[in-house]
Amino acid sequence: MRIEYFQLIDRIVDLNLADRKISSEALVPTASTIFEGHFPGYPLMPGVLLIEAMAQTSGWLVVAMNHFQRMPFLAAVKEAKLRTFVKPGELLSIDARLEHDGSGYAIVEAKIRVERKLICDATLTLRVLDFPNAEMEREMRDRAATIGLTVEAPADG
Repeated sequence: MRIEYFQLIDRIVDLNLADRKISSEALVPTASTIFEGHFPGYPLMPGVLLIEAMAQTSGWLVVAMNHFQRMPFLAAVKEAKLRTFVKPGELLSIDARLEHDGSGYAIVEAKIRVERKLICDATLTLRVLDFPNAEMEREMRDRAATIGLTVEAPADG
């Protein structure tokens, strides 16, 4: 996890396009400047970054479902529940399932667990658009390769 660059997902653990599901992992760093203020003497992963980790995992699922032809942007967070704290050094297991895809939007149910304990969950709405430029598409493909996301082009026919 590279919090300072908002690269929160370390690796894709599983991708199942037929079931519209993805799993990822993210190791919360033991040291980061964000912990200096959140909170002094009692470092905790900010809840907004937990939501962002769910959104990024969900986004990778949408990118894969669209075979890198379109990309998602977080549009809404509903029913978010932050159940407990996450401390530096903990390994996040993030799961997302695509519930709806159409009219330029995707609805995803996402959850984070630490050692099988549910930490947080939310319903996320993602706006799905064409890549704004070739550079952004290249960056996304490069990052996907780094975290182990590979998707074959759809078969013609």
